[in-house]
Amino acid sequence: MDQPNQSYSRGAQDKRLLATTIGQAFDQTVARYPDGEALVVRHQQRRYTWRQLAETVEVHARAFLALGMQAGDRLGVWAPNCAEWCISQIASAKLA
Repeated sequence: MDQPNQSYSRGAQDKRLLATTIGQAFDQTVARYPDGEALVVRHQQRRYTWRQLAETVEVHARAFLALGMQAGDRLGVWAPNCAEWCISQIASAKLA
């Protein structure tokens, strides 16, 4: 039986779970493919490379911190599919 303080559980598997956060995985991808296409939102006519997306995410993460958000806080986003939703999702993950 899982311990109550574990944040996830796992069953039998061939590959080990990654011991990284979403923010760390994002940073690794940015480092590996800085000029690769990361996000395309056709209806907003926006395109981001991984480097551009990382710069935008950083600005938003700093804004969340300036608003008083901390790691572990909850963030609710009600939005249609749009660039801002994706950016907010990654920026909040960077606070962890």
